[in-house]
Amino acid sequence: MLIQSLVFRCLSTRKNRLVIEFPRRLLFASFQFVSSFTAHVATEEINPSLKVPLLKEKTKLEGSKRLKLYSKILHDCASKGSLSSAKAVHGKIIKNGIDPDLHLWNSLVNAYAKRGVFGYACKVLDRMPERDVVSWAALFSGLVNEGYGYDVLDLYCSMKKDGVLPNGHCLVTALKACSLSLDLFFGTLLHGEGVKVGVLLDVFVGSSLVDLYAKCGQMELAERVFLFMDKKNVVSWNALLNGYALKGDAGKILNLFQGMTESELRCSKFTLSNVLKSCTYLVNLTWGLIAHSLVIKTGCEHDEFVGCCLLDMYSKCGLAEDTLKVFKRIQEPNIVAWSAMIDCLDEQGQIQEAAELFSLMRCKGVSPNQHTFASIAGVAANLGDRLYCEGVHACIFKHGFESEIILSNALIAMYMKIRSVQNGWRVFKEMSSWNSASWNSLLSGSQNGKTCDRGPSIFHKMLAEGFKPDICTFTSILRSCSNLLNIKFGHQVHAHIIKNGLKDNNLVGTSLIDLYAKNGFLADAELLFTQLIERDLFSWTALIAGYAQSDCSEKTIKCFNHMQRQGVTPNNFTLATCLSSCSNMAMLENGQLLHSMAIKAGNSGDVFVSSSIVDMYANCGCIEEAEAAFQGMVSTDTVSWNTMLFGYLQHRQGLKVLETFRMMLDKGLEPDEVTFIAVLSACSYMGFVNEGKEYFDSLTNVFGIVPTIKHCACMIDILGRAGKFNEVESFIKDMKVTSNPLIWETVLGTCRMHGNDKLGESAAEKLFELNPGIASHYILLANIFAAKGRWEDVRRVRALMTHCGVKKEPGCSWVMVNGQVHIFRSTDGFHPKHGEIYIKLKELVEKSILAGYVPKTDHILNDVSDDEKLEQLFHHNERLALAFALISINPVKTIRIFKNLHICEDCHDFMKLVSGVIKQEIVVRDANCFHHFKSGICSCQDYC
Repeated sequence: MLIQSLVFRCLSTRKNRLVIEFPRRLLFASFQFVSSFTAHVATEEINPSLKVPLLKEKTKLEGSKRLKLYSKILHDCASKGSLSSAKAVHGKIIKNGIDPDLHLWNSLVNAYAKRGVFGYACKVLDRMPERDVVSWAALFSGLVNEGYGYDVLDLYCSMKKDGVLPNGHCLVTALKACSLSLDLFFGTLLHGEGVKVGVLLDVFVGSSLVDLYAKCGQMELAERVFLFMDKKNVVSWNALLNGYALKGDAGKILNLFQGMTESELRCSKFTLSNVLKSCTYLVNLTWGLIAHSLVIKTGCEHDEFVGCCLLDMYSKCGLAEDTLKVFKRIQEPNIVAWSAMIDCLDEQGQIQEAAELFSLMRCKGVSPNQHTFASIAGVAANLGDRLYCEGVHACIFKHGFESEIILSNALIAMYMKIRSVQNGWRVFKEMSSWNSASWNSLLSGSQNGKTCDRGPSIFHKMLAEGFKPDICTFTSILRSCSNLLNIKFGHQVHAHIIKNGLKDNNLVGTSLIDLYAKNGFLADAELLFTQLIERDLFSWTALIAGYAQSDCSEKTIKCFNHMQRQGVTPNNFTLATCLSSCSNMAMLENGQLLHSMAIKAGNSGDVFVSSSIVDMYANCGCIEEAEAAFQGMVSTDTVSWNTMLFGYLQHRQGLKVLETFRMMLDKGLEPDEVTFIAVLSACSYMGFVNEGKEYFDSLTNVFGIVPTIKHCACMIDILGRAGKFNEVESFIKDMKVTSNPLIWETVLGTCRMHGNDKLGESAAEKLFELNPGIASHYILLANIFAAKGRWEDVRRVRALMTHCGVKKEPGCSWVMVNGQVHIFRSTDGFHPKHGEIYIKLKELVEKSILAGYVPKTDHILNDVSDDEKLEQLFHHNERLALAFALISINPVKTIRIFKNLHICEDCHDFMKLVSGVIKQEIVVRDANCFHHFKSGICSCQDYC
């Protein structure tokens, strides 16, 4: 028999209903095949809609009319899905001894194939005296609809052996079978058949070829066939769109969609969902809005699947309100839509709203699925509410999902994120089995905070259990190493990465750059960066952050400029990092460029970026610009207010600090520990002792903040600057912790200010015990002794420094001219313009002496002649920087000088007088504060 072997194949599938109804051996007995239908006529009730025509057939019709009637009834059986009626008709044909014509045979094959009864369809086909292309096509169509691609291709070969040539419909079905089985070779043969029989121009054949090549990843061939087609319908466009969707080529999809809209074809739901997914991936709102308008035009707006695609698109584009509007337009959102909306709110940072939506969903009677619970576990982790997290856990248990590994992993990640390590480990240990994601969830909680030291031990246990680490594992453990500054273990992880063949992965490579950069191994970070196959925003940002953390501000800006030349757009974090570098090195011009870039790119509305802009201007000596930037912020938080407070503090505008603090309270913002450091420091510089005491008491009594060592140090500074040393000693005695170096550093500083050598010496001795390696402690004590003329004690302190191997940090000053930083050190003779600099400096000294300048040599620690002391003062680095600025900068501009150490009293007086002589403002930022010298007055009120 021609197709006997194929019948076995069709009958062996669970979808074939006759496997249960009839044993296979019976189907190949002809008499039983016939008798089964004869019996069916007697026992099976005929579909009521077919009774009337069958009765007519009994009484009136004969010959060809009867055959036509049977064919019509069988056609109705196929379309209406009535298998019992088809069997009844077949039984009557056999019982009445009717000899079917080819059309009736084909109708029988079609009726059985459409109902998925392929055993009967094949048997009928096998019994036919002659077969045409329609006979075969009917069986092919049924098999393809049920997903039997390989069987169709085998039957197609049988058809060819039977001498039947395919038509367009037959080829379309066979090509669909190739697409199902991803059989590219057979598909190319069919392509040749299409050329041979002349049906290649048929729109359905062409569309099927495009679909085949697209699904097999041969997009070049798919495009070639698509362009060759004279006519294109929605199916043709969708086939090509689907191919690019499978490849993830969102850009091509949007280009095709543009062409499709220009051809004025009506888009289907399938088209629009693919386009919306592409807009989501590319964050392309323009085309997303066009697609949305077509969704409305085609009436697909209420479709749940399209609605979910719209939700994702608006969410990724950051339009929370539009996302919610789309969700509300879905008439009866199912669990997929609810879950998508929860995800959208979570991604937008609207955590509370996401939690409320989950509660609303449950009130509406919609039962959560696994995906919903996985999403809400992430929401709970972001909320940071332990009780809510435990409630989510209980809800998962109640719905019977506790054994699902995906949800167990989500629960572990949730507990680890809120630092409930015990609960995370408990869930992990209760799991019946683990996968790599389970270990990764544990590692996710070891990336920051107090639990980051657990990362290495978890990684070792994972390896010991025989699990192979993946990309997610390596990125998590590398972040732990970065935060721990554990370069030794980081090297071990790097070796594992090479061993597992993941050294070329971008995510892993970026994490390695971050590790080496944070640990100060910049050369290794740079090498890894150059080895990356693709340098994206995150890899650039990792290197930029590494430079910034290592105080390589110039390299930070150079790297940022290079990134921009490569066409990579910075994000908020990148901009904030670069602004921080400009702030540290007081690179005002670069900071201004970054500010304008943030405004142009729309990043200035971000509170993190805008706070960095305020900080940059404040640290560059432009307090008015900092104030303007702060007042222009769209939204503010405690951090941004603190930034402004410290800006005023740096510029010694104590009254503004206190005024801004009161405004902050009026706005309803809650001050934190950092806020009060600024407030207490302002009281110290302003000499507001009583106010300082009140603010210190309010820390605990009003705001419930436990005073830290820094707050106590501020209070000691307030009392010490006011010369109330008895109160200082009483305050220290009342403190629970007195062994902190910051306390005694503050005492020593105030003793130098008031020349209290007795208490100063006692404080210095405490510091030498606690931390003998800090040079500033020795220098402060030596200054106190020098001011008192105790030169023997000065020499003793210097000898102690030498004995302990402590070296004074070299002082330097720098000034920026034409975008370039010029650094000066005392007695510097290496600058290309050193000759001009010393001539200018000599001129300034002579003019300032005429204006009343008297050099102060009290704090020069060397017991040398007055002339030698004057010579030393003459070469101080801030004076060299000033002289260079005057010969290089436009006389109208403000001169800005930056110094790594405190400015000495003599240089402070010198700058004041020079500002009056040259009638130009001089701004000096030292390690303590900003000094605005103008018309012979300093903004610090000589409180240097």
